[in-house]
Amino acid sequence: MSLGISGKTAQAFQSSAITPLLALVGLLLGFFAIMVTPKEEEPQIDVTFANVYIGFPGASAREVEQLVSIPAEQVLSEIKGVDDIFSISQPSQSVLTVAFEVGVPREEAILNLYNQIHSNKDWFPENLGVSEPVIKPMGIDDVPIMAVTLSAKNPDVTAENLTQVAHALEVELKRIPGTRDIYTIGGHNDVVQVRLDPARMNGHGLAFDDVRNALMSANAGGYRQPLIQDNQVIQIQAGNFLQNTTELEQLIVGKSASGLVYLSDVASIKRMADVPDQAVFTRDLGESSSSPAVTLAIAKQPGTNAIDITQAIDERLEKLHNRLIPDGVKAEVTRDYGITAKAKSDKLIAKLLFATAAVVVLVLALMGWREAIIVGGAIFITLAITLFASWVWGFTLNRVSLFALIFSIGILVDDAIVVVENIHRHLHMGTKKLLEVIPEAVDEVGGPTILATFTVIAALMPMAFVSGLMGPYMSPIPINASTGMLISLAVAFVVTPWLSYKLLNRHVPDGAHAHDEEDPRQGKLYDFFNKLMRPFTVGAHAGKKRVLLFAGITGLIFLAVALPAFELVVMKMLPFDNKSEFQVIVDMPEGTPVEETLGVLEELSDELMKVPEIKDVQLYAGTASPINFNGLVRQYYMREYPNQGDIQVNLVDKHERDRQSHEIALSVREPLQAIGRAMNANVKIVEVPPGPPVMAPIVAEVYGPDYDRQIAAAKDLRALFEQTPDIVDVDDYVEADQEKWLLDIDRQRASMLGVAQSSIVQAINTALGGEDISYLHTEHNKYPLPIRLELAEGDKVDLNQLMVMKVRSQSGAFVPLADLVKVRKSTIEKNIYHKNLQPVVFVTADMAGDLDSPLYGLFSIAFGMDDAGLDWNQWYIRQPALADDISMKWDGEWQITYETFRDMGIAYGVGMILIYLLVVGQFRSYLVPLIIMAPIPLTVIGVMPGHALFGAQFTATSMIGMIALAGIIVRNSILLVDFINQKSAEGMAFADAVIVAAAVRARPIVLTAVAAMIGAFFILDDPIFNGLAISLIFGIFVSTMLTLVIIPLLYYAAFHKQHD
Repeated sequence: MSLGISGKTAQAFQSSAITPLLALVGLLLGFFAIMVTPKEEEPQIDVTFANVYIGFPGASAREVEQLVSIPAEQVLSEIKGVDDIFSISQPSQSVLTVAFEVGVPREEAILNLYNQIHSNKDWFPENLGVSEPVIKPMGIDDVPIMAVTLSAKNPDVTAENLTQVAHALEVELKRIPGTRDIYTIGGHNDVVQVRLDPARMNGHGLAFDDVRNALMSANAGGYRQPLIQDNQVIQIQAGNFLQNTTELEQLIVGKSASGLVYLSDVASIKRMADVPDQAVFTRDLGESSSSPAVTLAIAKQPGTNAIDITQAIDERLEKLHNRLIPDGVKAEVTRDYGITAKAKSDKLIAKLLFATAAVVVLVLALMGWREAIIVGGAIFITLAITLFASWVWGFTLNRVSLFALIFSIGILVDDAIVVVENIHRHLHMGTKKLLEVIPEAVDEVGGPTILATFTVIAALMPMAFVSGLMGPYMSPIPINASTGMLISLAVAFVVTPWLSYKLLNRHVPDGAHAHDEEDPRQGKLYDFFNKLMRPFTVGAHAGKKRVLLFAGITGLIFLAVALPAFELVVMKMLPFDNKSEFQVIVDMPEGTPVEETLGVLEELSDELMKVPEIKDVQLYAGTASPINFNGLVRQYYMREYPNQGDIQVNLVDKHERDRQSHEIALSVREPLQAIGRAMNANVKIVEVPPGPPVMAPIVAEVYGPDYDRQIAAAKDLRALFEQTPDIVDVDDYVEADQEKWLLDIDRQRASMLGVAQSSIVQAINTALGGEDISYLHTEHNKYPLPIRLELAEGDKVDLNQLMVMKVRSQSGAFVPLADLVKVRKSTIEKNIYHKNLQPVVFVTADMAGDLDSPLYGLFSIAFGMDDAGLDWNQWYIRQPALADDISMKWDGEWQITYETFRDMGIAYGVGMILIYLLVVGQFRSYLVPLIIMAPIPLTVIGVMPGHALFGAQFTATSMIGMIALAGIIVRNSILLVDFINQKSAEGMAFADAVIVAAAVRARPIVLTAVAAMIGAFFILDDPIFNGLAISLIFGIFVSTMLTLVIIPLLYYAAFHKQHD
């Protein structure tokens, strides 16, 4: 007989000496990939954005908006690849955030940003007073993979001592290959405080500028200059730097009637730790109170292995004990993403091996040990080459890429099972030589196997083009699975025939007959399907029975689809994972000092330490904890005001606790927020999101023609949020009123007295805020040691002390500040927020409760707005083009959910079109592909009830499972229809061929279905991917059972008249 490409390929490789070498190369490539592929817990999404800081000293928020933010937004919006531009116009400064589209290379994005800014420097007039833009790029590689918290074991160790140890460790740890940015949070750095005494200055007849100029001019040095003398070049260097506080004390700053005036005569000079504007404390389980600490945050370079780096850091820290780390200092690792990545990858690789073993055992039970070895060998070779291909694609070994391989086990093994099962069947049909049987058996299923493989790829590959953050997060699934399918097809036609020839060569099946063909209309399977299906093909009422059957199936599909409408199946982007950490974010009213913020954090930590699953907590007041990916996107690193704080909560290992991290977070929310309400603090519980993070789970963007109206509308909307059941963590981006004293300068009087306004402003700013006039030069400090000129801390609390300070006029006379300024009390202006050039006010929230899905909370609020009197235009997909009245747009998890399911729906549709075209090309019919694709809706009958049965949410991973099911189930239809056509062509009656196809193909179809279900079973316990597992298990189970009956009957109903 004439062989096709699959039969010829099998014939060429079944006894070739090169075949085992190819298999060995494939295995070696897999081992190589495992060794060199970086291991991470989550996929590294290439998210690039940058913060642009533009100062405008003295300008109001409205001036900053009009003169800085809006022009900057217009210029930056011209950059190609920009997704969103946010700006915050605040008094004296504009902060812009330029977010690039996902996938834009970091280097390209930042280069374009710098080029755009520096080529448009003329957007601000030269003497406007706007400072040079400062650009700070941020990306996924800025997220620390490790945090080491240093704390004191005894009270003799101060925060200053801890800071010195941390700075020494920064240098030491930076020597470890692969480390990137290493910095200290909560450090108390040294500073030389030069605290002026206004009374003593007045007594010596010195003005502020006299001291300032003396300090600046006394600390200068120059470059070396050559001097030739006596035929020798001598390097001359002029000037020397201030090197200690004694030199500062002896610095002459002026003359008075009593003689020379030294700096020590008018100021106290002391080298000391700076007055902290941030604080870090740590507390372990069982400790009665927290202790001062500093935290070292360590990031890694892109493309490096997190596991190797964190292990190297651990080893280095161990060696540095009692060397750089004194005995009185405790160094505790409070974040280690290397360990979590290793634990996750080891667990998933073990699951991958167990899933493979389970499939091999299945084949062993149903076909024999030789066939099991053949299938097992094919799986291992396919997985090995797929891992190598994944490394070539640039993927890391993370939870998504490994889950892709586990869920693909059942798909990857299909080709090998179908080929081996058909060889096995042919061996029982006659006495041909094995070298003749193998090519014929492979060729018989080769065509439909190739087609079925490409239908699965056609169903999966469009998912690789999902846009937004979710695209690169999930891309390993379609790409790895599709690559694996192609490799498994090649292995099935190349390696499987060789293994079959070697293992089955001397194997004579029991019961083999000496005739060329067994009658397929025999056996228990045929009897079962004949009894089940014959009434639908023969008899006067067969047609009506088929109609009733098809109508019943259609009714079941509609019932399954209706389950989400009745909330029997809850829709959500992704469920929460069982993480080892969460955060407590605290916002106090603006104007709250850092000490009071720390006091609130201490009260909250007391409550947290009552929870037995909590291992330790770190308190961060006036600064942010080391950011994670969620904190990167939400820009928590910008939380550096005294009224802001957060608590990093670390849990004991998940194996040592019964509750999931999400359950623990839910349990502490109410008691913590009760403490917050009592202390006038807004407390939010922030968990590590299971997928791409957003600003908040529920975000409302309020737009309008007037910003004051927008603020008022946002307050009304916030009230509705707070009244809606199960809506928690409500907040808005409107600052609390904070008192401001404006020192108005009498310009006319200042001019008459010959005092420049700039001198007055500088004196006030330096006295209160301090000015780093110069730096003390030492040889042992890693960071510069500033000489800070300011008033004493006690004098800063009394405005009268400031008013007695004098400035020098052009004539040399001294003028007290009290004669030049008047105090006017007011409030600080509110920040003005923009998104994509439109003023906006944000209202944010989360959702807890039974549904635990922000989508339901969002729509509950949206549908209740009219009843609350908020009859605004609501936008769900894009910003309003023209906000001529109050309107709003919903964002947050809804936006990413909409984009993800929209793109997945498009991918699903494209996959269906591709499958249809492939089947049309194979069967040369427009009707047959529709019959073959008919089982796709049948998957819903299993998927939705399966989620309802498990009480699981229908998530993005559930949708991925449904998309994969389309390709898997069509594969079964192709095998059935192809066999029906084959038997009909051989002369078998059409009604008999339909039943025989179900009976003969039931075994490989059920075998591959069970194999796919086994692969899915091993990811059923994962909080995120259990939706994928449920879709596969229940979808495959129900649709496979129905397909074996529905497809042959549907094919019979469509074509029986032609055959009759």
